[in-house]
Amino acid sequence: MRYLALIVPLLFVGVFIVATVRKVKVYDAFTQGVKGAIPLIVGIFPYLAAIFMLTELFERSGLSALLCNFLAPAFEFFGVPREIIRLLIVKPFSGSGSTAVFTEIVETYGADSYIARCAAVCYGSSETVFYIGAVYFSAVKEKRLAAATAIALISSLIAAAMGCLFCRIM
Repeated sequence: MRYLALIVPLLFVGVFIVATVRKVKVYDAFTQGVKGAIPLIVGIFPYLAAIFMLTELFERSGLSALLCNFLAPAFEFFGVPREIIRLLIVKPFSGSGSTAVFTEIVETYGADSYIARCAAVCYGSSETVFYIGAVYFSAVKEKRLAAATAIALISSLIAAAMGCLFCRIM
């Protein structure tokens, strides 16, 4: 394990050596890259701010709890425990929010419980769909967000159902 900690520093040293051999001014190249990132950050910021605000409003307004209760029978039909539905709803919106929900599940039910195992698999097999969508689609001209979002959400739900099935089998 000690050797794995050397990978990143060695990678940086390797980049500097290659840059020196090729006579690239590393600091100038770095600052040029940063200059190119600033317009991208300015372009992405409104999308990210909207996602963060809507996520917080969704949770604090109680809509999240109502949606969990409404969807519980459908999720349970596919073998997803009621206790992790909130995680599945929060995960597409917020990575940090889903981390908090996941931590709460593990603390409540124990790390070795069936529910915590299902939560771990669901947490690891999905992505913050709306965050990634906001970042990606803010940078491209073609904005067909609906189809890509629907496919990503359906894939996440299928992964959750399959993950819970595997947790039950194993």
